[in-house]
Amino acid sequence: MTVFTPANIAALVIAASFAAGLNVYATVLTLGLLTRAHWVVLPSGLEMLGDWWVIGVSGALFALEFVADKIPGFDLIWNALHTFIRLPVAALLAYQASSHLSPPMQLLAAAGGAAIALVAHGSKTAVRTAVTASPEPFSNIALSTGEDAIAVGITWLTTRHPWAAASIAVALILCAAFAVRWIIYSLREGWRELTSTSPPTR
Repeated sequence: MTVFTPANIAALVIAASFAAGLNVYATVLTLGLLTRAHWVVLPSGLEMLGDWWVIGVSGALFALEFVADKIPGFDLIWNALHTFIRLPVAALLAYQASSHLSPPMQLLAAAGGAAIALVAHGSKTAVRTAVTASPEPFSNIALSTGEDAIAVGITWLTTRHPWAAASIAVALILCAAFAVRWIIYSLREGWRELTSTSPPTR
């Protein structure tokens, strides 16, 4: 059984916040199931994740997101709405995980968790926006399934090897930053080509 020490809680905040930015329900569900199975002892502030009602609600919402997030076009609306869910929940998880710290440090941890989730969520939304233009739905399905797998995998790895999971999350954050920059550049170039080739107005 893995027990989180104060030294490992920072890694938990980093990895779980990134996973929550991709799929908050999968993150909460995975942590809850692992806690309920006594495979991990989470920080005292996160013990409620092992309650059956939390597991049940997060499981139902994860099943709903599993379907909704794979529908081209609708997935953009879904992800836009979840800006107001993934970030606050990531901040709350970070705040509760750092309950052993002073209130100012807890607020700092919450802000950091929200920022990490924002990067993950923002990169996910940007990639989806670029891919949704494709007429076939398989790209959306493959991306969504991959994001679900990453969220569950990083969350599970956090409970086994916290700093390895945090390192992977940081690496993915850097990759996401470069990916978003490339997408924005490509969209700008495409817009310039479109406007330069359009016939002049009279």
